[in-house]
Amino acid sequence: MAMRTNIEIDNTLMAEARKASGHATKKQTVKEALRLMIKLRGQHEAGAAFGKHRWRSNLARRRKARQSTC
Repeated sequence: MAMRTNIEIDNTLMAEARKASGHATKKQTVKEALRLMIKLRGQHEAGAAFGKHRWRSNLARRRKARQSTC
């Protein structure tokens, strides 16, 4: 579902974004920018969670089990 939105975007910023993205239209440029922002936010959240979860397994036992199946 699409939503029509009117916003003011700095002309220089839009020109730089279009050049960087290689898109011919403002619409394509904005869509890619929004997708990229969402992707980056997800990466940031994954990175922020790094080290916050406890490992609840026996690493030596898992390695031994893996070696016995090879």
